Amino acid sequence: MGRGAQPAPCQGERPIVTDPSPLPPIDLDDTPAGRILATARAILVRERYSGLTMDALAFALGMSKKTIYVHFPSKEAIVSAIIAATGATIRRRITAVMDGPGGFPDKFEAVLGIIAGYFGAMRPDYLQDLQRHAPQLYREIDALKEHNIPLVFRRVLAFGVAQGHVRADIDVTFLIEYWLQVIKGVHDPVVLNRTGLTPRAAFEKALDLFIRGVLTDAGRAQSRWGESAAEPDPQSP
Repeated sequence: MGRGAQPAPCQGERPIVTDPSPLPPIDLDDTPAGRILATARAILVRERYSGLTMDALAFALGMSKKTIYVHFPSKEAIVSAIIAATGATIRRRITAVMDGPGGFPDKFEAVLGIIAGYFGAMRPDYLQDLQRHAPQLYREIDALKEHNIPLVFRRVLAFGVAQGHVRADIDVTFLIEYWLQVIKGVHDPVVLNRTGLTPRAAFEKALDLFIRGVLTDAGRAQSRWGESAAEPDPQSP
């Protein structure tokens, strides 16, 4: 198997579908450290964690390994910095949406689009490889979710309640914890292998089930869930 190729699914597992989403941007300084992170990120997504070597990174940058080590002590430190920059970028972009003009339906769709874009960059084989070879970094992705999801969804849901699109009787603290556990669960590589879903597809499916119970009738009517909610259930008697 060549570097970057996806491993064959184990017997009994559904085949993995590669998500074609383009790599979303992250905020990096135009400095040697920023260029190291940008190049490492491109290699990381293409070759997975196990395929990212300091030799390959140095070659791609046209830079010596000694220079790379001036900025980052290890490959693990580079990937950790990429994860941190990703989380900060997501928070910045969502804050800009929420601070800008528009009502809940438009802002909600924009926020979901941002989040889905970053999930789309994480292929199942990438997550599986990271969990196997660098479990501490895999835990950092979970920690990023634990930090971002409460911050983002608390503000989004409060705005939705104020505009009458989100049910006011919902326990937001419990709801956020529930959503956090759902997302962590459906993005587990074992779950992705069993379902054959990409992280983005798993996010969309979980979101569809989640949102139907959160929005008011008015909220559903002005969202993409309005039309699907009105369609008859083919499983209904």
